[in-house]
Amino acid sequence: MTQKPNLSHGRGYLAIPGPSVMPEAVLQAMHRPAPNIYEGELVDMMPGIVADLKRVARTEHHATIYIGNGHAAWEAALSNVVAPGERVLVPATGRFGHGWADMAAGIGADVEIIDFGKSAPFDPTRVAEALAADTDHRIKAVLAVHVDTSSSVKNDVAALRAVLDAEGHPALLMADCIASLGCDRFEMDAWGVDVVVTGCQKGLMVPPGCAFVFFNDRAQAARAAMPRVSRYWDWVPRSEGTQFFQYFAGTAPTHHLYGLRTSLDMIHAEGIENVWARHGVLARAIWAACDAWATQGEMRLNISDPAYRSTAVTSLRLGQADGTRLRDWVQNQLGLTLGIGLGMAEPGDPKRDAFFRLGHMGHVNGQMVMGMLGGIEAGLCALDIAHGRGALDAAAEVIGGA
Repeated sequence: MTQKPNLSHGRGYLAIPGPSVMPEAVLQAMHRPAPNIYEGELVDMMPGIVADLKRVARTEHHATIYIGNGHAAWEAALSNVVAPGERVLVPATGRFGHGWADMAAGIGADVEIIDFGKSAPFDPTRVAEALAADTDHRIKAVLAVHVDTSSSVKNDVAALRAVLDAEGHPALLMADCIASLGCDRFEMDAWGVDVVVTGCQKGLMVPPGCAFVFFNDRAQAARAAMPRVSRYWDWVPRSEGTQFFQYFAGTAPTHHLYGLRTSLDMIHAEGIENVWARHGVLARAIWAACDAWATQGEMRLNISDPAYRSTAVTSLRLGQADGTRLRDWVQNQLGLTLGIGLGMAEPGDPKRDAFFRLGHMGHVNGQMVMGMLGGIEAGLCALDIAHGRGALDAAAEVIGGA
């Protein structure tokens, strides 16, 4: 009996929501001997890196770099402005809102969570009610996840600033942009955000290892009033130091910086507005395909309203075990890796294997997205999972009409 050929050999496609696809130019920039960290090229390019990071975050204020992941950025930001016993308010719309809340609890903060579930954005009215009830202004900061990577919901961060201003509440507005920066439109200064955190491994297209915290003068004033901040997390020497090692509280992430320099060059050569537009078109193509598949069977987009969907990640549900079956098939047979349904169901829940996610962030283009959708279609057919027809046609119409 002739064995069916395995079609996974060749270059694989990592279509998970981070780490994202790394551009060859970034990887080549990192492939070099260790540099001198005391003088020369690496030292000289740091001011430009910081300036170009701020351009992506759309801020004229301050930026710091940490060696770490998104969780490190969470703790760094909190450690500079929230003291033990101070209260933070967290409108949660998925796993990562709860994760940041847990990080705040870990440094001794008093945490108040407003849980909006996993399939809808936060409601500014309910946040306003919580702020209005805080008559003695105990809430030091509001922690908002712009895009929750688990649920793929995109929240209206600017609406939170409007609520804070309307209530006359002095709390800092802090935003997690780990999944969204360099993908979904984000405007730190225009939206009145005081602190922003992100990582390098998603929209910034660099291998995991660097975290970034942006902060304005209001946040800096809160830092100045803190009784203490650990030497490592303190953003003051990192943002105001005059020597290279002060950017990093020690040895720099040398090769990540070379990769970051290249990725920032790529982003600004394209133009951030164009980057956002590209992500928007590709996301709409994916949603169009998913809508076509959903006309039969059990496939559903986790976020029903397109206005609240991220253009960087899409969370989906199939039948009870079909999400895992589909992921396994496309990875083993096609070399296409889709994201697990992170945080959408608890361990032991039979629906846990229904969820999966598509990452479409950073270094992605039309043919990559069409290839991913074609791979999913092949998996649905091979596994005899009920689905509607015309998905690739629907996606092609979006991309062809862009």
